[in-house]
Amino acid sequence: MSVIQTTRLFLSAFAVSLLLAAMPLSAASDDGMEEASLILFTGSIDARFEALKTIVARKNPDMLPTLILAIRFGLYDEESLNWAAEQITGDPGTGWFDWMLWQEAHPEFPAHESYVKTKLAMFSRIDPNFLKFLNEKTTDPANMKIRLEEISWGGVRVDGIPSLDNPTLIDADAATYMRGDDLVFGVAINGDARAYPLRIMGWHEMFNDVIGGVPVALAYCTLCGAGILFETGDIAGQDAPLVFGSSGFLYRSNKLMFDRKTNSLWNQFTGQPVMGPLVHSGIKLKQRPVVITSWDAWKAENSSTKILSLNTGYRRDYGSGVVYSSYFASPNLMFPALVDQSRLKQKEYVFGIRLPLNAKAWPIGTFAGGRVLNDAVGATNLVLIGDAATRTVRAYDRGDILFHAGATAGQLTDSEGGDWTVQEDALISQNTRAPRIAGHIAYWFAWDSYLGVRSELFAE
Repeated sequence: MSVIQTTRLFLSAFAVSLLLAAMPLSAASDDGMEEASLILFTGSIDARFEALKTIVARKNPDMLPTLILAIRFGLYDEESLNWAAEQITGDPGTGWFDWMLWQEAHPEFPAHESYVKTKLAMFSRIDPNFLKFLNEKTTDPANMKIRLEEISWGGVRVDGIPSLDNPTLIDADAATYMRGDDLVFGVAINGDARAYPLRIMGWHEMFNDVIGGVPVALAYCTLCGAGILFETGDIAGQDAPLVFGSSGFLYRSNKLMFDRKTNSLWNQFTGQPVMGPLVHSGIKLKQRPVVITSWDAWKAENSSTKILSLNTGYRRDYGSGVVYSSYFASPNLMFPALVDQSRLKQKEYVFGIRLPLNAKAWPIGTFAGGRVLNDAVGATNLVLIGDAATRTVRAYDRGDILFHAGATAGQLTDSEGGDWTVQEDALISQNTRAPRIAGHIAYWFAWDSYLGVRSELFAE
């Protein structure tokens, strides 16, 4: 059953009419758009077309978000809705995907004041728990760092993609379910090494755990190919570590996660709250290093590692190459997001680093065949060690030292002939350390869209 078919089961015209009637009225408006919206979602076929003509006659793009909702949830004839959208925008378009992109490209047209009531009624019918995140207070534009009209439903209810909280881990030798070429998220903090297989994490997209005594959460957005490790303890104004889950909402094809203490929505990519009680807190979660690599390589480099057990408490097909296999194999996006493809294709992988003043990304192809690369982000000199075959890249602060591949795996040589050992937290040479710098893998469209700043892109 498709998402639209499933939604139609939830959203009968009668149910939506009751919800819209029960919602508090928006600020007084005499332009008739609130009434037209109500009729569009609940009236007879003829009445709905008359409502569309009323919307079109006004010639204002601020009603496009309402039309987009109607298209998404299949509540009226799509051809007529596309016609109305073309009339009020002056541009052609076909279907929900096109109009969401138009809307993203035109922030100068905020939604009509009636839109909040309509959207909340629709979403509350899918899952009443959505109103923990979206309500009259949180949807005030002054309390949002993203546009309400760009928040879309991802096809699941709150926690429909369940997080793994303090999950069961087993010894490496006990992980007989793993293939050597299965990819894992590898994390090591204070000597505590853990492996979280992508074949499991793809079904959960979030873990909350304590590694090496440090509370952390891995936020994995399968749609944007990014698993980002955040430190969740020692946050200003919070008396305990934050615990995160998946809200069921997306923003530009990126998951919006939420913290279970305040129900604030967070940008998974930046680690910052974008609406809810913490929106003006100034909090930005600290990134910790995480690497994607093969299970064989991680075990060889971290002999004492633990790994996720298949006993997660959920019934899923955790087989190799199962979860999201068709999406990962496709060049297309599942949900709309504008992206500049003049430099890279939208689903090419990059390794990205964000520092306080600068950001930079390296196409994963840069590391084809394995490579040691001396480079910089702004004034910070880095050495990057990568292998494109397994999407593996680690970055270290090299200072003024130039590095080259060593004679054996796990070794580097500096320009003076000194030998260095590659470890998860640093490069080590006698009593000298070059500390690890946090970065992560992502699809290009995600890196190019979510930072809020222009990123440099490495080129040979």
